[in-house]
Amino acid sequence: MSRRAALRVSAIALASVFALSGCSSTAAPESSAADAGYDLVASGTLTVATEGTYRPFSYHEDGTGPLVGYDVEIAEAVAEKLGLEVSFQETQWDAIFAGLEGGRFDVIANQVSITPDREETYAFSAPYAVSPGVIVTKESDDSIASFDDLAGKTTAQSLTSNWYELAQDSGAKVEAVEGWAQAVTLLDQGRVDATINDKLTFLDYQTTNPGSGLKIAAETEDSSQSAFALVKANGELADAITAALEELRTEGVLAELGEKYFGADVSQ
Repeated sequence: MSRRAALRVSAIALASVFALSGCSSTAAPESSAADAGYDLVASGTLTVATEGTYRPFSYHEDGTGPLVGYDVEIAEAVAEKLGLEVSFQETQWDAIFAGLEGGRFDVIANQVSITPDREETYAFSAPYAVSPGVIVTKESDDSIASFDDLAGKTTAQSLTSNWYELAQDSGAKVEAVEGWAQAVTLLDQGRVDATINDKLTFLDYQTTNPGSGLKIAAETEDSSQSAFALVKANGELADAITAALEELRTEGVLAELGEKYFGADVSQ
């Protein structure tokens, strides 16, 4: 090949590169996620199922404002790390797993606890919320500092909760209530000595009710861990979300969001 011909070929090749570069820049919304092997409902978008009625994790401020919450902001931060847009699909809890399995969503972000039964069916990211069980008492009460100290005491518990069983196993007498709000009322009135619930519930209450006069007297050794839930076939996306969460943890973003919604880092 002559030098002139070689130069002509090089010029054509260079022009092709610029043409391809121009095409890729106009297709910026086209995510690199597909190249990474993610199976997304919509190309370039992380489709997230959440209830939208579960304060402080996923809710509308004043009932009609934009969707906000701890889980919502974490999902937004993860999508940004992955170079994806994010689309929230508000879904009732009873239908949320069926929607995931039916291919309507990529992930669920709605305080889904990692359990052995769920791990048999779904893939999970690393947890972004960790919550032990706690004994809540009045700040002035120093008689309870462990679960053994509940023996002979009275606790307020929902009869359908795991905390009811823990209270009984600890030797407490149980006053049946419908939920956290009623339990706190009885505790404030001095009609019970304590109530057992998860730590996130208490921290949320303290954030919205500063100066409540209540405290955490003891914590369980085991914790509930909440994470993004995906179908098993999307394990690569679960791994990518885990990597994004670790970056957000290192950068202090998870701690900041915990402080914003709970007054504490609840990510570990």
